[in-house]
Amino acid sequence: MVSSVLAPVQQRGREALQRLGLPTHRQEAWRLTDLKRLGAMHALPLIPADARDDLPEPPKRGLRLLLGADQNPLEAVTLPNGIKALNNEELESLLGRVTDHCGCSADWPVELNKSSSQQILALQISGKVPPLELVIDASGSGLLATRLLLILDPNAELDLLQVFRSANGVAHSHLCEIQLGEESHLHHGLLSIGDGEGSLLTTLATQQEPRSNYAFSSFVQGSMFARIEPRIVQLRGQAFTSLKGLAVATDEQQIGVHSAMRFDGPEGELDQLQKSLVSGKSHTIFNGSIQVPKEAQQTNAAQLSRNLMLSSRARVDTKPELEIIADDVKCAHGATVSQLQEDELFYLRSRGITEMEATALLLNGYCQEVIDQLPAEAARWKLSERVHNLLISAV
Repeated sequence: MVSSVLAPVQQRGREALQRLGLPTHRQEAWRLTDLKRLGAMHALPLIPADARDDLPEPPKRGLRLLLGADQNPLEAVTLPNGIKALNNEELESLLGRVTDHCGCSADWPVELNKSSSQQILALQISGKVPPLELVIDASGSGLLATRLLLILDPNAELDLLQVFRSANGVAHSHLCEIQLGEESHLHHGLLSIGDGEGSLLTTLATQQEPRSNYAFSSFVQGSMFARIEPRIVQLRGQAFTSLKGLAVATDEQQIGVHSAMRFDGPEGELDQLQKSLVSGKSHTIFNGSIQVPKEAQQTNAAQLSRNLMLSSRARVDTKPELEIIADDVKCAHGATVSQLQEDELFYLRSRGITEMEATALLLNGYCQEVIDQLPAEAARWKLSERVHNLLISAV
């Protein structure tokens, strides 16, 4: 059953999709995307969440919620002090505000989610609260559409881990809107793990008030097709943003990360690192946009794209973009595409380590830099073990 708040939103989303049609390669944002996979995802029927019984133990000191398409994730759940569910009146006044500020309200992935989401998890955070884990899980062929709205009051602190799991061709459509009040702190992690047949299309829109701190880290692996779109705006500057990502692609998978960061005030900071590891005939895409208008003086932004290729048949496209109008800034960007270094392998092998073990050590070290940035609760999902097993088979 569709939420009464989302019913008119869903109708407007359907009308927008009819006007827009599917994206085309003539649009710069979609030029490198496999549109056949996107079209196949769009054509799937809606399915409900279906949490499997092989989940790790829930957080010992936090709260786990199962986020589904047609069910209330808060049913029979007692929220800890500091976490409050928004009522319909509050929801109607806040819904869509962040995507408007981030300039992505009319983007195709956002309209797809609007047209499909039947429920929304909307929470307000006050003070320092226990960690929150949201599991979005399903099996079977179909589209699972979910939506999250998160409001952090001034001085609030939260560790949030979102886990997307898919099997047998599940496609995830997800829209997340986050408002960070002054001096609030959000440590936000996203895991996407699957069997290699699923898809993920998600927009993560975040607006930051001054002196807020947003640390986002992502681990994406096991999707035939994935497109992650972080959209962040520092409304009045004087905030800190950290974006760390790891995309692991094998076989013929395609994983794209398209980020957009805008500073609308002075003295803002950004630290961004996006890594990818490709093997087989896989393809990763990174498109990172940074906008520094005239009012964003004394901005300090650093962006780095690092990519490691394990196969000559794999492909990496990386495209950092800086649009700087302000004249008193420190902005840097860089991109590298490389293979495993022979001298590093030789060093390890000269100390009695086999070639396969040496390769695994180097690859795990490459991935661990990002994995270590995830919220502590991510350790229960055994990401390092997953990467190790995956890469051993790939090399």
